[in-house]
Amino acid sequence: MKNYKLENISSHKKQFQTEKMKVPAVFFMSEELLPTDESYAKLEDVASNADTLFHSVVAMPDVCSKPGRKNASGTVIVSDKYILPQVNDSDPNCGMRLVKTNLNENELTHENIDKLFQELVRVVPTKKFVGTRVPFNIIVDICRKGTKAIIEHLGIKTKNELENTQNGGNFFALGSEASKQDIFDVIPKLYLFFAKFRLGILGAAGNHFLDLLKVNDIIDPEIADLMGIRKGQYLFMIHTGSGILGQYTMYTHTAKKPEHLSQSLMVRLGKFTFKTRKRDVYNKMQEKIEKHMAGDESLLKYDAKAPEGELYMNARAAASNFGTANRAVITHNISETIKRVLDKDPEMDLIYDMPHISISRENHFGHDVYVHRSNTSRAYGPAKMTGHPLYKKTGEPVFIPSSMSTDAYICVGTDRNEDSFFSAPHGTGKGKNEKEKSVFTKDELFAKMKEKNVRLYNAKSSIVINQDSARYKNIDKVIEGVEANGIAHVVAKMEPVAVLMY
Repeated sequence: MKNYKLENISSHKKQFQTEKMKVPAVFFMSEELLPTDESYAKLEDVASNADTLFHSVVAMPDVCSKPGRKNASGTVIVSDKYILPQVNDSDPNCGMRLVKTNLNENELTHENIDKLFQELVRVVPTKKFVGTRVPFNIIVDICRKGTKAIIEHLGIKTKNELENTQNGGNFFALGSEASKQDIFDVIPKLYLFFAKFRLGILGAAGNHFLDLLKVNDIIDPEIADLMGIRKGQYLFMIHTGSGILGQYTMYTHTAKKPEHLSQSLMVRLGKFTFKTRKRDVYNKMQEKIEKHMAGDESLLKYDAKAPEGELYMNARAAASNFGTANRAVITHNISETIKRVLDKDPEMDLIYDMPHISISRENHFGHDVYVHRSNTSRAYGPAKMTGHPLYKKTGEPVFIPSSMSTDAYICVGTDRNEDSFFSAPHGTGKGKNEKEKSVFTKDELFAKMKEKNVRLYNAKSSIVINQDSARYKNIDKVIEGVEANGIAHVVAKMEPVAVLMY
């Protein structure tokens, strides 16, 4: 590591600040989980922006640098004045949900699990152009009023689908409904047209997955009982994003080069055909974007209270609504498949759906600020969840998985976590895990999964081995810090049974 001077706040919390940095960076992790030099450099660069950031920069245990990103992943960046599109990944409302079932280890055999997942490979596609097709007007309704539009259209019966989705599945301010024209003002119709075909798709990006998990240990019986979590119970965890609608929308409104030729062509075509009543605002934003794409190394920023900030946040809210709707459709399709294949209603019941790429207006340290979470989850304690009938007693649910063959945890937020702006890691992050045997081919990966009694499905990608447990940090070390820092409190531990990913 370079000469970054770290202040040791505790065994699970560090702080560093160079002369360039206008605010300090706080690392919520122990020594062995600290990131590489590249992550330090990106955080130093982000924190050097004068009069832009508020209080501190936060790095969670899963902090890591990704190619083509201005900021490190696994971070929280806060401003009291500006929206900062470049500090977040380009998939708004990439997130996770955890769904309870009435299935348990006594009635679901290995044969039934295999039979189910062989069908789910078809029903929950990873890399296909067409998923669950819906009319254009339904896509527009999802964007303008959230998940309830797809619930009404498909007749989704998942219990607590809206109640246990962050923001009720609608990311417009205070759950307001936008007009159709409001959506056409911020998203090119071309993107909305393609979105007709893109619901119910898991995706081929990164480590998006569908996991069947079994609760193997209850850590806090009282909270587990309140949440309806039992030992031996099967749950589904779904990790996916807002698809091409979210990606294309964000590429249109921020300074980030598309990673693939198809994305680049689609964004150019979308911009060329874009008809908006807010052309003057849009053109000014495009001038800023072009300046940053041409070499301006400072952070692109939109005044949160100006028309440019409103346009950007409306586009983001609309795309985020699609992300939650996508996970709702996947859950519905899993339920219908279980009914058909196993001749049993699993009584799907949503524990929680939460984004881990988000920008939201929140109050911290007595100030109204804009919290940018890039691959980190919100983790409100009970005091900030007073509007929820259950989670005001427990705190906001937080899920922390690691790789596809290691344990995952159900946690709840605490009231002791203000230093991180009430945020939590969304996983363990890339890093070397000395306790896990490394694999270098898909055959070795399948053999390792079999040895661990975890079934891997689909796995068509040549780089699926990058999701091997040896390439992720030790989840037990991460959980130690999560508890010690008051980030979240562990409720139950789960083991993976079956994994579907690209």
